[in-house]
Amino acid sequence: MAKLKIRGGDLDLIEYDFISFQPGEHLYTDIPVAKRPVPQKESFKVTVPARIHLSVLDMNRFSPGMPGGGGLGFALQLYSDASLSCTTGETVIDSPRFLLIEHLVAAFKAVTGYAGGFIIRTEDHGREHVGLGSTCTTAAAVVSAMNEAVGCPLTIDNVRRLIGYNYVEETNEPGKLAFGFETGVGAASSIYGGMNILGDQLTHVYQHPFAEDKNVFIITPTIHTEQDNAGVEEFSLLMNRSRILDYQDRELKAYMIMMDMIPAIDKGDIRKMGDVMWEIEFRGSKRAEVQHHTFIIYQHMNALRQAGLEFVAMSSVGPSICVVTDKTESEMKSILDTIGLEISVSTKVDNKGIIITKS
Repeated sequence: MAKLKIRGGDLDLIEYDFISFQPGEHLYTDIPVAKRPVPQKESFKVTVPARIHLSVLDMNRFSPGMPGGGGLGFALQLYSDASLSCTTGETVIDSPRFLLIEHLVAAFKAVTGYAGGFIIRTEDHGREHVGLGSTCTTAAAVVSAMNEAVGCPLTIDNVRRLIGYNYVEETNEPGKLAFGFETGVGAASSIYGGMNILGDQLTHVYQHPFAEDKNVFIITPTIHTEQDNAGVEEFSLLMNRSRILDYQDRELKAYMIMMDMIPAIDKGDIRKMGDVMWEIEFRGSKRAEVQHHTFIIYQHMNALRQAGLEFVAMSSVGPSICVVTDKTESEMKSILDTIGLEISVSTKVDNKGIIITKS
């Protein structure tokens, strides 16, 4: 893959080798194990919600292969499943995310010492690279299911860490993976549900039920740009302009989340949360992510706010826009018709998180 230059300041220019590798290589295994793995007789099904990743706190505190950076996001009633059982033979994977899962299986076995195999089948929410966390939800479901199937040798916290420190994405090279960007927001939201705030190094700072009686609408506008929001273009975006902007605004973003966002979440004040999030959309790395899709995203989001919608934000590197509101789907469609947009997903916040069943 490409070698890309990262600029962090006027005199800070380094070259990063964006390496690709086979599943099972470059594993991070320094994760505590609570007890030895014991294969269970039952089969397990794990269901986890998708997530909206609202913002990273500081892009300077993470890179591919080094999770962190902090952030906040919430879980959606849009689900991915993993069905799994133990076997004494080889691992069999029935999933379109075969390479990702093969890598996670290798990491899990290396960490826990489990010597057997698994039979794994997944079904994800089917919306990839639009800001809803297709990779992290599949990872959370599979690793949680493996953990249950061998008697929970990992705590929930260390399930998150195994995912975060071994987070990878598929590449355009057949059979190859590359390190991905990971704050830990996705896994935490999938596991715990509700709104989650993460500090650096995957530290889980805050969780709270969010917008329980509200509707959530996902809008994915068609953006005409030559840029690609996945892979090399995403890397260049996040590790250059985003880092520079976060040098300027990271303290302000952290202050707004601590002093304004968290109190608003505690009170259930969705309009105040929306006002804080709107400010964050123009700060630091979030500004770079939005402008990556041209200023039309700001125009769309501003039009939605002017129409009276309480909470409007772009998820991750987009281009999906999420709206959290009291308005019904029919009321929402009327608003979108005047703007020229359509609803991609109509759902609600998931405040329950992971669901595990066995048979």
